[in-house]
Amino acid sequence: MYGDIEGAFFEVLDERFESCFVGHVAIERLWTGARWLEGPAWFAAGRYLVFSDIPNNRILRYDDTDGSVSDFRNPSNNANGNTVDLEGRLVTCEHLTRRITRTEHDGSIRVIADRFEGKRFNSPNDIVVRSDGTIWFTDPPYGIATDYEGDRAEQEIDGCHVYCADPKTGSVVRVIDSMSKPNGLAFSPDERVLYVGDTGVTHDKNGPRHIRKFAVAGTTLTPQGIFATCTAGLFDGFRVDLNGRIWAGAGDGVHCFDTDGELIGKIRLPETVANLTFGGPKRNRLFITARQSLYSAYVVANGAARG
Repeated sequence: MYGDIEGAFFEVLDERFESCFVGHVAIERLWTGARWLEGPAWFAAGRYLVFSDIPNNRILRYDDTDGSVSDFRNPSNNANGNTVDLEGRLVTCEHLTRRITRTEHDGSIRVIADRFEGKRFNSPNDIVVRSDGTIWFTDPPYGIATDYEGDRAEQEIDGCHVYCADPKTGSVVRVIDSMSKPNGLAFSPDERVLYVGDTGVTHDKNGPRHIRKFAVAGTTLTPQGIFATCTAGLFDGFRVDLNGRIWAGAGDGVHCFDTDGELIGKIRLPETVANLTFGGPKRNRLFITARQSLYSAYVVANGAARG
């Protein structure tokens, strides 16, 4: 076990995890002072990270050049998930407006998608961009369930699903309709597999708390079963490294799974982890949003995707 913050350390559960970190690397708390942090996205050109404080209705900016944290967008429409597209633009899930937006290079905001078949989304949650430029996102009801992370409202769409939006054509396709509360999502390095977390346990004590695996062919997805089940709380956001390992936020920190679905280790933290992303010049630094605080840890792994 290694670490400097009380309650923060690398925990080896399988010897495969020993090669994923250097023993003397510290787990750092970069900032604290939020209500519920989410949606970290790394912007390499500016050496900064943006991340959402959903209940406080703001997106924050961590400047890696001097360690400062400031408002990036306030108000943010209760922004949740963020990512970076192929041209280095911010793509965001907004709870309050129930839409997906893209921030252009001039700072203007373009609506990518806010409806499916004429009905408003529930509250887009997490988001990834595929190498063809399409935008994939989950749509559980957490932003409309209460007034804490958005505005309480009724669902217009029957159920909670996963969608693919093409910003070039404006089309929106529902790609998964068989989940309870789809949440985090990420592609495998070759994009032949999409992993999607289901946090249905938040509304049903016997509901799912797992990550499912889908084979990808265009926008047609074929279920491949459950990849992993959470043993501490539930899986929220997660990312995949170049070796295909999944690093997932959970109740006691970050869980690392090898490609066979085995839990090989954890980055233990004193706060519940909502999301994470790989950043830094070599994409080998995990930025972790955990309830009230932003953490980071260098690992011996490189993120498979930008943002």
